[in-house]
Amino acid sequence: MKGNLFTGAGYFTKGLALIWKPGIRPFTLWPILITLVVFVVLAYAGIGYFELMMERFLPSGNSWWTSGLRYLLWPLLAVSFLLVWYFTFTIIANLIGAPFNGFLAERVEAHLKGEAYEPFNTGNFIKEFLPALMNELGKITYFILWAIPLLILFIIPVLNLAAPFFWIYFIAWILSLEYADYPMDNHGIRFKQVRASLRQHHLTSMGFGGMATLCSFVPLLNLLVMPAAVSGATLYWVKELEPKN
Repeated sequence: MKGNLFTGAGYFTKGLALIWKPGIRPFTLWPILITLVVFVVLAYAGIGYFELMMERFLPSGNSWWTSGLRYLLWPLLAVSFLLVWYFTFTIIANLIGAPFNGFLAERVEAHLKGEAYEPFNTGNFIKEFLPALMNELGKITYFILWAIPLLILFIIPVLNLAAPFFWIYFIAWILSLEYADYPMDNHGIRFKQVRASLRQHHLTSMGFGGMATLCSFVPLLNLLVMPAAVSGATLYWVKELEPKN
């Protein structure tokens, strides 16, 4: 497989540094606020649902075998729930933040290429809002079509033990697609072409998505993942993915 995991991870960390640049910093505010609001709402709802899920799926009783089975199943169910919750959180946050992320990618690319910044235009934002939303819905459809068979793994004996690992791999790939799409969509590159391009640099893409996934589970740092990933993906686009004349 072509690419380098560490190079991909480095694009994310460099993107984290980019969001504090003077010309870019104002465009990171909305993604951070969106992430915070969605996180709080889903965390509140998720706590209650997690308790119900544990009551329903964990065996009841006081015998030694039910106690042992609960001990074995609790971490598996907890990890599975966390991964599904995270996937839901990512979809909703990026759906709401899609129009803002496109403008952030434009500003980062101008900074990287030393080009003049275009001033923010409310009219352009409104004009781009619906196409950005429709593009995001197309990505979500792709994600869900792959998520369904992976969700089924959680209820198949033996295979359900490996299901969390498949989900981690899946989320890393999905995040690389999600964020690379913003700078590439700004250049008229459709989502199908984005997938093909990232497959050609598979290890780099997985390193980028894997680092974004890891940072998403770190409190406080997870609030910066969306703008950092958009910035890092834009750097990835400029350095490797953009066709060179």
